[in-house]
Amino acid sequence: MTSFDTSPQLSVWRALAALAVVFVMLATTGWTANRQQRESTAVQASRTAWEHGRLAGHRLPDPDSAPGRLAHFFASLSAPQRTALAQDYPLAVGNMNGAPAELRYRANRVALLQQIRIERIRMHDSRLTPSGQQLAGRRMHRYEAMSTADRQILAFDPEGSGRVAEVFGSLDKAERISVVVPGVDTGLLTFQRTNRRYSAPVGMAQALYAAEREASPSTRTAVIAWADYTSPDGLGIDSATAMRAEHGAVRLTALLNALPGSAPVSMFCHSYGSVVCGVAAHSMPGRVADIAVAGSPGMRVEKAAQLDTDARVWAMRDADDWIQDVPHLEVGGLGHGEDPMAEAFGARVLSAREAKGHGGYFEPGTDSLRNFAEIGTGSYHSVECAHDDDACTTGLSDTTKAGRA
Repeated sequence: MTSFDTSPQLSVWRALAALAVVFVMLATTGWTANRQQRESTAVQASRTAWEHGRLAGHRLPDPDSAPGRLAHFFASLSAPQRTALAQDYPLAVGNMNGAPAELRYRANRVALLQQIRIERIRMHDSRLTPSGQQLAGRRMHRYEAMSTADRQILAFDPEGSGRVAEVFGSLDKAERISVVVPGVDTGLLTFQRTNRRYSAPVGMAQALYAAEREASPSTRTAVIAWADYTSPDGLGIDSATAMRAEHGAVRLTALLNALPGSAPVSMFCHSYGSVVCGVAAHSMPGRVADIAVAGSPGMRVEKAAQLDTDARVWAMRDADDWIQDVPHLEVGGLGHGEDPMAEAFGARVLSAREAKGHGGYFEPGTDSLRNFAEIGTGSYHSVECAHDDDACTTGLSDTTKAGRA
């Protein structure tokens, strides 16, 4: 259970607001410099090796090249050449926007198997404390589960708490693509849960994928559980500011720009994930048709129009979600702006009946999940609005396989 799954002490938020001026002063002195910086990481090491590597006597392209250029490069290779690159530079290829999805899955499986061996050694490293050895064991078991042949890991970074993304369905064949963006306390060890399964990214995406197939069996869909950003740790300064969201927005936009094909994309952004989506909205590609937020603390704007996107903006909140009690304001960089549920914000407000509090929007059988599925398949006239009317569907038409309406 994450910190945002239960009701916080609102006095903490008041204290954070009182610290706004202090925080801004500290930020200007460099105290808040990115703590995630390292001299080197496994991903950076793999990228460096790629940058110095050669294939058939030719230098490899810049890993930061435009996705289209990288896609053209990989398309020009033979199958054995692509396999060799995935084997030799697994973390570089596995996180490379523009590399074919299937090749990224293969590369990340290689990287996961390498990390399993590392963590297995760490489990018995006498230099680690017992808790450190136990943590190594937990990470090893998570990597083992993620490395099975049926998992489609689109991104993987073992550094720190870890970053990961997983695909359900076929990205290459999809007629509609959905992206689930989770909130705080998301990392490798919380990417999937047994208890409260549908409050974790994998469970969220699996539930949405199943619901979309039920809502429109003839529509080929794919769902991405996207936890490929460093989320805030619980309730604190990081979750009350946009710093993590700004970094995450860059990574999210890069993913969206590299998706194959031209299928419309729907974003489903939960809790702090809605802050990430709000910051990224203006730079999302035109194929993003919908941005739906649930349990949102705000999207860093006062009105949906200020997101500067042509995508439809949807919002929902369960009646028992504690986040409704969090002040929707922005002071000195703290807070995330207007409540997306507010009439003045201008979002299309959806029903979330039967959702299970802040972490239960993807629970099967809820209005919230059914609404997500209808949006994800473009069946807009089937959504349930929040106030037992059709206000949230005004001006829309069903576009199951098309883009915006």
